[in-house]
Amino acid sequence: MTRTTYQCPCGARLEFKQDLDKEPGTVTPNWKCKDCGTPVPGMTAEKISHQHPS
Repeated sequence: MTRTTYQCPCGARLEFKQDLDKEPGTVTPNWKCKDCGTPVPGMTAEKISHQHPS
């Protein structure tokens, strides 16, 4: 299975769940870059949220 990655505008490479912050208090998950708080596109963030470094 291929890994999903996302290059945030701040320069951070988002690859694992630890790289994302979930916005609290929302019905549907809104994910943001852990470094800068920029929103990450939903489908991409959902895939990344299931990836763990191994």
